[in-house]
Amino acid sequence: QICTSNLGGLKISSSSNNPKKPNSALRKVARVRLTSGFEITAYIPGIGHNLQEHSVVLVRGGRVKDLPGRYRIIRGTLDAVAVKNRQQGRS
Repeated sequence: QICTSNLGGLKISSSSNNPKKPNSALRKVARVRLTSGFEITAYIPGIGHNLQEHSVVLVRGGRVKDLPGRYRIIRGTLDAVAVKNRQQGRS
């Protein structure tokens, strides 16, 4: 387990994961190699993203309840741009 507030890393690959039952969707996730050497799966929040292979991202703790993994990518920092034309702050 990694104990720190935020960690930087390099995006290795991205894919879409199916959430656990009873939910159904295609959640966007990325494999990230952290500066500490760990390789983790992190959720990419928001609608659409610009992340490509070898993008530098900042990762924070906080799981998505219906996905395996315990980390999220922070939007609006480093290579991860903020969500464009966000319609609603809360759903």
